[in-house]
Amino acid sequence: QVQLVESGGGLVHPGGSLRLACAASRSIRVFRHMGWYRQAPGQERELVAKLTKDGTINYPDSVKGRFTISRDNTKNTLYLQMNSLRPEDTAVYYCNVELGPFTVDGSIITSWGQGTQVTVSS
Repeated sequence: QVQLVESGGGLVHPGGSLRLACAASRSIRVFRHMGWYRQAPGQERELVAKLTKDGTINYPDSVKGRFTISRDNTKNTLYLQMNSLRPEDTAVYYCNVELGPFTVDGSIITSWGQGTQVTVSS
């Protein structure tokens, strides 16, 4: 399995920026997809950014042009840079990774982090 730990959340004013990090307990070099999701109270979890194996990156219109997903394989870490933050961005942000298939047995590993709170308020 792989454990994921998000960090970097906090309280910021509208227009501010935050950089979220998702540290994995093992290599993330071999993956199917990696992404960030968010969930506000009373709302369903929604996709924020997704990186697929072929290099395709998807963002919903609500964050397009403001959020950027990236990774650092040497640090086993996935990042989400968030700029021009708005009050409606307030939510718990979760990291999700799907690793594999691995050469040894063809297995797939899927994991979610515990979440980090992002609050955008004046």
